[in-house]
Amino acid sequence: MRCSCRVCDTYMIQAESAVLGCVCPECGYRCTDCLGTDTVVPRDRISSLALDPRFSPESLEAAQGSPEEEDDRYGEEDIYYRDGGY
Repeated sequence: MRCSCRVCDTYMIQAESAVLGCVCPECGYRCTDCLGTDTVVPRDRISSLALDPRFSPESLEAAQGSPEEEDDRYGEEDIYYRDGGY
């Protein structure tokens, strides 16, 4: 990831070290903002998503559509090309 330095507004690059994050080539400032660190979701909160109706199998199927419906969009030639044909 790449981001802008908060100290001197220089374009930062990902650090090539054991410590993840970006480092500023000008001032040496390091950050992990773009990596999403310190935003870990607790295990109990993730497990509560199983009870969320948005993630029920029925809701997910309705949102994604069934495979049969997708195949109806294509003609025979389109299916041939989509599956790796010439």
